[in-house]
This record gives sequence, C-alpha cells and structure tokens, in this order.
Amino acid sequence: MESASIAVGQGAAADHHDHHGPPEFHRSARIDQTVLGILLFILSEIMLFAAFFAAYFFLRVVVSPDTWPPAGIELPVLIAGINTVVLVSSSFTIHYALEAIKHNNHPGLKLGLGLTWLLGATFLFIQINEYIHIGFTPRDGAFGSIFFSLTGLHGAHVFVGLLLLTFANIRAWRGHFGPEQKNHLGVEVPGIYWHFVDIMWIVVFVTIYII
Repeated sequence: MESASIAVGQGAAADHHDHHGPPEFHRSARIDQTVLGILLFILSEIMLFAAFFAAYFFLRVVVSPDTWPPAGIELPVLIAGINTVVLVSSSFTIHYALEAIKHNNHPGLKLGLGLTWLLGATFLFIQINEYIHIGFTPRDGAFGSIFFSLTGLHGAHVFVGLLLLTFANIRAWRGHFGPEQKNHLGVEVPGIYWHFVDIMWIVVFVTIYII
C-alpha cells in the first residue's frame, strides 16, 4: 500500500515536472475570443478617433476661437442630419438580423443584412456627394483639413464595415449561419463593429455640424 502511494506521488511529481509554462487556459464562462478581439480592436480605434478629436478642439479653441468655421463656409447640416438618420437606422437592421438568426430565422437574417448594407452604402454615397459639392477642400486652412480628416476617417471605417457586411451577406445566402453562438459569430462580430461605426458618427456629427 505504501509503495503504491509512493508510486502515485512519484508519477504526479513527474507529470508536474514535465509541464512547462503557465497553467492551461479554461474557457468556462469567459467571453468568446473572437468577440474579445473585435472589442479590443474597437478600443484601439476609439483612441485613434480621440487623437483626431483632440486636434479638432485644439484648432477650434486655441488656434481659431473666433472664426470657426471660417467665413464663407456653410456646412450642409440638414443633409448630414438626414445621413445620420440613415446610418443610425442601420443599427436597428443589423440588430434585427442577429436576433433573426438566433431564432433560426434565415429570411429575417438575409433581410436585415441586406438592408444594413444598403443603408451603409447610401450613407457613404451621400457623404461622397457632400464632398463634391461642399465648396472647400482639405487645403483650405485648418478647418478644411480637420473636417475632411475626421469625416474621411469615419468614411473609411464605413467602407470597412461594408466589406464585412458583404461577406456576411454572401455567407447568409449560402446558409452558413445558425442559432448557436459559434455559428452566428460571422453576424455578431460585424454587428458589433457596425454599432461602433454608427455611434462614432453621432459623435462626429454633433461635434462638427452642431456644436
């Protein structure tokens, strides 16, 4: 009996000795790695936008406190407001798509993803059209530079979001998604990113067009 205990103890000691590095990771109820990855990425993007907002308020408060925007520049607030409604509406459609696939509703998934893509493309089209007719360029002083930098940065994020939604739409029509979380991460992750894009535009819109 004593020899058996010693043998077991020696085996455990050998196993412990053979194990190198940190203890094994246990998932338990922790957040999915893919979702955590997109959240960390969004955190880094928030920092990027924060740097541009810091530059914007420095130019507005310190450099040109009395002439902002410069004389002769009128921003199309109404058009930008309509565009804001378009983009915010897309948050509801992407949420509808995710809830639909959670309930195994594939037609609802396709409808939600399709509408989200169309609304996002409409927003980007209106923004490009605004650039064409706005009457100033990035070379026209500090205001022109920071205006196109902030709105262009956001527009680039919308474009990336549309790429993600394109892949999600293709996969939805091929029947790749299901009600289990691991089977609809391809909808949830682009949805998280798209909500970030929508919220960030609200901040950009209020900062540049309203305040």
